[in-house]
Amino acid sequence: MNFVEELRWRGMLNDMMPGTEELLNKEQVTAYLGIDPTADSLHIGHLCGVMMLRHLQRCGHKPLALVGGATGMIGDPSGKSAERNLLDEATLYHNQECIKQQLAKFLDFESDAPNRAELVNNYEWMKNFTFLDFAREVGKHITVNYMMAKDSVKRRLNGEARDGLSFTEFTYQLLQGYDFLHLYETKGCKLQMGGSDQWGNITTGAELIRRTNGGEVFALTCPLITKADGGKFGKTESGNIWLDARYTSPYKFYQFWLNVSDADAERYIKIFTSIGKEEIDALIAEHRENPHLRVLQKRLAKEVTIMVHSEDDYNAAVDASNILFGNATSEALRKLDEDTLLAVFEGVPQFEISRDTLVEGVKAVDLFVDHAAVFASKGEMRKLVQGGGVSLNKEKLTAFDQTITTADLLDEKYLLVQRGKKNYYLLIAK
Repeated sequence: MNFVEELRWRGMLNDMMPGTEELLNKEQVTAYLGIDPTADSLHIGHLCGVMMLRHLQRCGHKPLALVGGATGMIGDPSGKSAERNLLDEATLYHNQECIKQQLAKFLDFESDAPNRAELVNNYEWMKNFTFLDFAREVGKHITVNYMMAKDSVKRRLNGEARDGLSFTEFTYQLLQGYDFLHLYETKGCKLQMGGSDQWGNITTGAELIRRTNGGEVFALTCPLITKADGGKFGKTESGNIWLDARYTSPYKFYQFWLNVSDADAERYIKIFTSIGKEEIDALIAEHRENPHLRVLQKRLAKEVTIMVHSEDDYNAAVDASNILFGNATSEALRKLDEDTLLAVFEGVPQFEISRDTLVEGVKAVDLFVDHAAVFASKGEMRKLVQGGGVSLNKEKLTAFDQTITTADLLDEKYLLVQRGKKNYYLLIAK
């Protein structure tokens, strides 16, 4: 496989130094990509870079995932309008270990293959580097004029940011440049990859290597991923879409991909999956013939959910989706864990009811009219029950005065009432 050609057809190639493709076609190349360890989970904004490393390894080259422990203590000004919070050593180490576990789902760190992936942390080689040594060995090679010409610096100095640019952030491109130099000298790394906003930092590293030891290295960037409408990719009303199930449940993760637009689905299935070109072209053609079937979105959501979580999590997410939108059974409903149940029914009307009432047993008509305003009147409820239009926990209510007890609770806490086909109500026993 040709790595550059793979990125090109997938829409994952933004810019590339001359000679990069020739190098990759000539030899096994060691390449690195930096990941910011400001949290103990990656989010889907990181996924394009991670997929670049994945494709690199699949094409026979050696990926280095660099966790920026040192640079994470400072913060990269690229694409930012304000300085970020600095992290302590214990937090950075914890974040690094969590990130490696996530990357292991995408990259081979364990085999004996010559191109097995490695995780490196620039804190290891920066922590004992004194300021005086850094100024002598790195700072003298790159002029302030060169650093000032970078777009990431210009934007911050031209008033786009209220607080300007601190000296700490100004030095960031030198720190990242030194990473490239260190990996070039210690691991034979000849290529740095990143998002298009990293081009200035990457080329500073290439220039530093040229000026310190005359070495020739290369750079390759992917475009910053956006939505078709120009909006920011990976952000929802509730924040980032995380890869860790603690922060974004597999159900919500699956739903994010399932709900992307047709235009975005065509782009994302190339960027965020490893499906081959012929199959993707066939999926796109099938989707365009019957867009209402959402073939692309379903396949995209399946591939990414399995890759990030597991096949079991994917199946559970599909089952959970069917509870709201399909003909799911009571058995399927009872399989949901509490977090998924709440995620599925987020936004439906909720009522608090007394657990004591259920302990004693209460007629459904009293519970759903007097204790929770699911129905406007007992007469309305009686008619709907007689017509088969009321369900409790996905089972038809056969009698409007059926006794409801704690035995009916889901997760010992919830009752799900369905009125008609689309109206759901969640009753919470407290």
